Amino acid sequence: MSVPVPALADRATASADRLRAADRVLLASHIDADGLTSAAIASAALARAGIPVETVFKKQLDADEIASIAARGEETVLFTDFGSGQLDVISEHVAAGDFEAIVADHHQPADPEDCHPDAVYETDGYADFDYHCNPLLVGINGASELSGAGAAYVLARALEPDDSDNRDLAALAVVGAVGDMQAVGGELVGANSAVVEEGVAADVLTEGTDLSLYGKQTRPLPKLLEYATEVPIPGISNDQAGATRFLEELGLDLKRQGEWRTWADLTDDERQTVASALVQRAVKRGVPAGKIESLVGTTYTLTAEPTGTELRDASEFSTLLNATARYERADVGLAVCLGDRQAPLDQARKLLANHRRNLSQGLDLVKERGITHADHVQYFDAGDAIRETIVGIVAGMALGTDGVDADKPIIAFADADGETKVSARATGPLVGRGVDLSEVMGEAARSVGGDGGGHDIAAGATVPTGKEEAFIAAADDIVADQLG
Repeated sequence: MSVPVPALADRATASADRLRAADRVLLASHIDADGLTSAAIASAALARAGIPVETVFKKQLDADEIASIAARGEETVLFTDFGSGQLDVISEHVAAGDFEAIVADHHQPADPEDCHPDAVYETDGYADFDYHCNPLLVGINGASELSGAGAAYVLARALEPDDSDNRDLAALAVVGAVGDMQAVGGELVGANSAVVEEGVAADVLTEGTDLSLYGKQTRPLPKLLEYATEVPIPGISNDQAGATRFLEELGLDLKRQGEWRTWADLTDDERQTVASALVQRAVKRGVPAGKIESLVGTTYTLTAEPTGTELRDASEFSTLLNATARYERADVGLAVCLGDRQAPLDQARKLLANHRRNLSQGLDLVKERGITHADHVQYFDAGDAIRETIVGIVAGMALGTDGVDADKPIIAFADADGETKVSARATGPLVGRGVDLSEVMGEAARSVGGDGGGHDIAAGATVPTGKEEAFIAAADDIVADQLG
C-alpha cells in the first residue's frame, strides 16, 4: 500500500491499530470546514473497517467539553482537527482511565509540562503520546502543509482493510485544506500536494490552472466578476453595470435561454477570451503586477460532483460546509460530506444563503463602525451584532479593505455565552515577517485569564468579558516582539 505522508506513517499505523482494537469509537471533531471533512474522512474509514462510530461536534474543546465526552463512558475517543492543543486536559482523563485517546490534528500540541506525566511524553518540546498523528511532530508545517483533514486522511489510509481503497477520501481532505486557508499562493503545497496526487490517481480530483475567483461553478458571470474583490479591478469589481458591460463587449454567447451562464458553462476558448480581457483591463487600470498574477491560480475540482454545483469546486464546497456547522448544523455538513445529496444538501444551500447575508452584513458593520488601530495590531468589537462563529471570517474579509491595514494583524471581538470570543487574522507576508497568531492569541489570552491558540495566519481565543483592552495591549506587545 502506498503511503501519502511517509513521515507520519508509523504514527498513523499505531493509531489505526489502536482503533481496530476498539469495540466502538466516539469521534469528536471541530465545526469548521476542516473539522467537518476530518470527521467525514475518519467516520467513513472507520465504517469501512467495520468499526462502529458515533460522531459529536464541538465549537471549542475546553475542559467542560472534554469532561462531557468523558461522562459518556466510551472507552475509545478519536479527536480530529483538535485535541493536540488540549492534551493537558485530555491527559488527565486518560491517566484517570476515563477513556483512551487517539488524536489526528494539525494544531500546536500542549506544553508537556502542563500534562499528566503518566499519559504523555515530550517530542521536540511538544506533548506527545503513542496515538498522536500530527504533522508538527515530524517537522511538517500544520498551518500550510497539512490540515486536520489531511491528518485524518493519513489515518484513514492506514485504516484501510485489505480489500478497500480509501484514496477517494482525498477529495474531502483537499476541501478541508482549502477551507483552512492552506493554499499558499493559491496552491496546496508540502504534504497537502501528496494528498492531491492520491486524489488525482483515484480519479476523484483534477488539479488545474484557472481564474482564481470564487464562485466559478455557481455564480452568473456578471456576479462572478462583480464580487471578485480579491483583485479589485476598477470598473468591474463592486460594479454590477460595469461587470455586465465588460462581458457584453466581448461578443460571446453569455446567456442561454435568457439566463446568464456561469464560468463552468464556458468553453476553454471562451474562458481564455474572458481571462485575457480581464488581465488587459487590470493592466490598463493600473492594478499592480503582483495582484494581476494572482488572478490566475491552481484549482481543485471534485470530478465525481456535477458541474455547476457548489460541490464541484473545493473552495465553494468548503464555504458550503462553513455555512452549516457555524449555525449549529454540523450534522447537515457531515451528511453532505458522506454523500447525502437529498434533504441535507437542500438545507446546506439554505444555510449558505443565510451565511452569505450574515457575512455581507458583518462586513458592512465593520465599515460603518470602523477599525481601532494600536501600534502593531488593529481591532473591532462586534458585541452581539456578529455571531461569534463567523466573526473571524468577517475579520479576514475586512483585512485590506478601505481603512483596514493589510500590514497589521486584525483582531475581532464578539459576545459568546457570557465571555468574549476573540478571532485574529493575518496575511501571508505578515507571517513571512515573523507574525505567529497562535502564539499571540495563546499568550495574550492567558495573560488576562483566558486561553487561545490556532495557526500562525489565523487563530482564536476566549477571554473574560471586560478584559478586551488588556488583551489588545498584550497582543500588541507580542506582535511588536515578533516583528523585531
